[in-house]
Amino acid sequence: QVQLVESGGGLVQAGGSLRLSCVASGRIFSGNAMGWYRQAPGKQRELVATITEGSTNYAAFVKGRFTISRDNAKNTVSLQMDSLKPEDTAVYYCNVRIDFITYWGQGTQVTVSS
Repeated sequence: QVQLVESGGGLVQAGGSLRLSCVASGRIFSGNAMGWYRQAPGKQRELVATITEGSTNYAAFVKGRFTISRDNAKNTVSLQMDSLKPEDTAVYYCNVRIDFITYWGQGTQVTVSS
């Protein structure tokens, strides 16, 4: 069983930065895709960014502002968020895909004030 724990959310003013981190228990390999998703109130969960063996993918609305990274030795994936906007307000979830199963963390709230 894999468990994911996110941290680093909080309240920040527009234009500010936050760094989210996610630690995974269990055996994670560099070939296992890890990612960040978000869900705003009344909206569906949406992809923010993914990373697999150094290859990254970003949603159009975060390109140039967010950076995803991972440390395979520590089983962590991070999301550096810069130039935050009020519309980035959401619960952010990390996930990892192992053997066709996707595991999710409990989420961390990010609130950006205008």
